[in-house]
Amino acid sequence: MARAGLTVERVTIAGAELADEVGLDQVTMSQVARRLGVKDASLYTHVRGLEDLRARIALLAADEKTIRIAQATAGRAGEDALIAFANAWREYAHEHPGRYTATQTPIRIDPELAATAPGPRRAVELTYGMLRGYALAEPDLTDAVRLLRSTFHGFVALEAAGGFAHARSPQQSWDRALHALHTLLEHWPSSAEGDPS
Repeated sequence: MARAGLTVERVTIAGAELADEVGLDQVTMSQVARRLGVKDASLYTHVRGLEDLRARIALLAADEKTIRIAQATAGRAGEDALIAFANAWREYAHEHPGRYTATQTPIRIDPELAATAPGPRRAVELTYGMLRGYALAEPDLTDAVRLLRSTFHGFVALEAAGGFAHARSPQQSWDRALHALHTLLEHWPSSAEGDPS
């Protein structure tokens, strides 16, 4: 019998906390069980296994990150919205490195479970919504979303790995990169201009 008070949410949060402490790839079911003070077998009443737990961590993190971005960008537009969006993304990655990794790692998520989690869908809506201020249309809008995601994720991944050894602070480079992105988005070349496809 599962320990009283043990729920799928508690198991997921325990796994997420461990992921932030030791890295997503280092999380095991045994570690989560020890953290919760239960036997390994008790966890399987709530999650199907490590893959299911990682999927739940990814969805939890997507929800958390999306809520943070939504709060940061509310009522903002243009460069102000872009900066708020990017800063919320980066702050979440710094504060929750294991959870953040889960949002950027290909993880098989059960479609029924995914359908109950609004985070990933809301993240797409927020990104496209923020970019509406730049009057982009498809396919430019999708290209811009991919550019932003690549830039934000690339920067925080390099930063986490200690990849910025230059004397100039990463914060200064981040600020300049966001201003450069804003300038590019304002002057985005239309897909008709030199689209290689």
